[in-house]
Amino acid sequence: MLLHSSPMLTPVAAIDTQASPSDALLALCKASADPLRLDILRVLSRDSFGVMELCRIFAIKQSGMSHHLKILATAGLLTTRREGNSIFYRRAAVTDNRPLDHLQQALFSASDSLSLSDHTRQQLAGIHQERAEHSQQFFSENADKFSQQQEQIAAYDLYGINTAELIDNSIRGKGQRVLEVGPGEGAFLAELSPRFQQLVALDNSLEMLAKSKAFADSKQLHNIEFIHGDTKSSALQANSFNCIVVNMVLHHLPSPADIFFDLAALLEDGGQLFITDLCSHDQNWVQHACGDLWLGFDPKDLTDWASTAGFKEGQSVYLSQRNGFRVQIREFVTTAN
Repeated sequence: MLLHSSPMLTPVAAIDTQASPSDALLALCKASADPLRLDILRVLSRDSFGVMELCRIFAIKQSGMSHHLKILATAGLLTTRREGNSIFYRRAAVTDNRPLDHLQQALFSASDSLSLSDHTRQQLAGIHQERAEHSQQFFSENADKFSQQQEQIAAYDLYGINTAELIDNSIRGKGQRVLEVGPGEGAFLAELSPRFQQLVALDNSLEMLAKSKAFADSKQLHNIEFIHGDTKSSALQANSFNCIVVNMVLHHLPSPADIFFDLAALLEDGGQLFITDLCSHDQNWVQHACGDLWLGFDPKDLTDWASTAGFKEGQSVYLSQRNGFRVQIREFVTTAN
């Protein structure tokens, strides 16, 4: 799995906050004056990659890639995040409190308009596919014991009732159609079924989907349609949902930021998205024990990804546990046209 293929690295240089305005401007101009660096910014617009993944995407040696990453980071265009023994690179967030922020935003917008080469797109797709296959293989091999392993991190009894309460307190009008992405063994279906007229359960693991269906049958939940696939599945495209729920799923996804765009397209105007997931942590054992691809998320990451996809932030609940893991329950609402 590529998450573990990158060697331990020292983070690239950060922007010098004491630099003079002229030096900062020169660093920004230097960073943007190279076609490869513009492509790197384009690729990192909605995803994070390790250095070896970036080397593969652009067919460049590690020494050369590290050089380009350092220039981009020195200009304040990249940030880094450690995932276990690997460091992942992503595009820096734009703020409104620095003199060159408007120029940085313009640079990002310009790079986003660039077309990637066929080779680059193929390599990106390959990496995402490998990440997805790693996750699917884990659930295929561990479906019978996944709930026990998941309980070590965040017990359903802790977040389930709080997620249901947030939905009750936030839902706009009577629920019509709801989608749950990654229902796992199906426990939360029992919360959603009486609250909505129609419920769709989507999972890319046949083994987990069978478990959630068996749970629904045992509870006599009859208003549920089960779909095997992901959020890009053609079986979903003709549907429009009032509400979508994603419980403890993001940290298993190949590209967490992308799912916000998929879900925004499935929600009606003013539709609500509820996401429960882990906050950032350093317990890298979960990657092996629970099949996690990512070590939780900074709440700001979810806010930024949602905003970029056209959501506005709603209510939030944060739960701390004795085992050190912290859970975030978030509401996001699609912006009506």
